[in-house]
Amino acid sequence: MANAGTVFDDVREAEARVLSADAYQAEFTEEFERAPEGAWKLERAQEFFEPDVASWRAMMAGDWDGSLALLEELREFLVGYYRTRPTARRVRIVETPLTPYLQWELHVLAVRAAAGEQPRVLHADAVRELEHPAPLPEIVVLGPALLYEVRYDEIGAHVGARRITDPALVGRCLAAIKELHGRGEDVRAYVEREVAPLPPPVISERTRDLLPGYSHHTGTFRP
Repeated sequence: MANAGTVFDDVREAEARVLSADAYQAEFTEEFERAPEGAWKLERAQEFFEPDVASWRAMMAGDWDGSLALLEELREFLVGYYRTRPTARRVRIVETPLTPYLQWELHVLAVRAAAGEQPRVLHADAVRELEHPAPLPEIVVLGPALLYEVRYDEIGAHVGARRITDPALVGRCLAAIKELHGRGEDVRAYVEREVAPLPPPVISERTRDLLPGYSHHTGTFRP
């Protein structure tokens, strides 16, 4: 596992082409369609900002039942989507107690898993040894020579990505993400045991005040 830590450090330091949020979204959509091994995503941050997603907005407004109902409405569409797309795999790092965002997102991932995505959950304690001097980056790998370090601002709003095309680095990073994915737990089992019994998340007024003026990427497999 020591080498895996070095891989993630190398990603942060690698030469990369910087893409805006819109440029990354457009490029991701095109590259995902032809990804030879599908998409492999490492997701570490515990807070993201997604005002373009109706279910997220309902959660932020305090309508937890409505938020979950909107996710169920999405299920049938996602089944058709994943049936015609490359396989999408995700490692979701979780810290406890769960943030309101993560409590919501884990329900999202359970719906995605039922539709055909392959997300797995790994507790942050399992990656502590890899997080010196910084938490793991947010990464999407779409091929043997294509990796994105996805970037967010201080409140978790998507601001773009760094595009890395060094085959040696991409290959090492993909191997590390696959290893973490193999250690993870199926998200549906985790949600049933750890998330579904929780009371609705409590959203602070300070967090709600951040809503105006921000937008986040849209899309089915969230890049």
